[in-house]
Amino acid sequence: MFGNYLIGLREGLEASLVVCILVAYLVKTGNRRQLLPVWAGVGIAVALSLAFGALLQFGSSTLTFQAKEALGGSLSILSVALVTWMVFWMRRTARHLKSELHGKLDAALAIGTGALVLTSLLAVGREGLETSLFIWTAVQATGDGIRPLVGALLGLATSVVLGWLFYRGALKINLAKFFRWTGAMLVVVAAGVLAYGIHDLQEADFLPGLRTLAFDISTTIPPDSWYGTLLKGVFNFQPDPTVLQIVVWTAYVGPVMVFFLAPERPKRPARAVGGTQAAAR
Repeated sequence: MFGNYLIGLREGLEASLVVCILVAYLVKTGNRRQLLPVWAGVGIAVALSLAFGALLQFGSSTLTFQAKEALGGSLSILSVALVTWMVFWMRRTARHLKSELHGKLDAALAIGTGALVLTSLLAVGREGLETSLFIWTAVQATGDGIRPLVGALLGLATSVVLGWLFYRGALKINLAKFFRWTGAMLVVVAAGVLAYGIHDLQEADFLPGLRTLAFDISTTIPPDSWYGTLLKGVFNFQPDPTVLQIVVWTAYVGPVMVFFLAPERPKRPARAVGGTQAAAR
């Protein structure tokens, strides 16, 4: 549940910040009449995200066991790829998000209403689709359709409150640090989803090694115990993983965490053209 709360909070906060920046910029520049297209884009993005989640849930219910496992494993890997890209993207752009959105909004205002709808739709829709996909894979991993959904909804609700506080100016935090450390936690959560996706593909006979277990501590940490349930809900922990699952989990967490937590290199200032030509002489 915590993992789903975290993904709901992070994705929701990204969307909330985007909406707050767009709305605040329109208000400050005297373009209040253009708020309706922005909110229309947000509404369409939310509707598309819900429709995508419903399509995943009800569309997969008619599949055979092997096809469902293959779909679940493939989408788990896809969701991990999207979340990994998202945490690195936000780590790189958190400091410059406002200026980047202002530039896009200026261009949209110059084009017209449709461009405003599209700008907010794309800005919010990406987070919504990623959230739907990640939550669906979490539901498949845990076999519990309630707690992952509740966790995600609580995270989204928290993000809406934080977004409103940002807009009102009542809350100021270091967004770069916030997204850095929540991103690090999400890397661990994503690793569990990836390992479960590999297990799904093994059950679908797409990958070998289903019976080759790395270890089995089911008697020490029973899956139906409160702590077993907690570990599964937070990290997608499995007491009897296969060797391939452990190899993939380690191969993902190690490099991704090292690159993600590594300090960013300062950008080198561009050399003046005149100076370059003078040096060439």
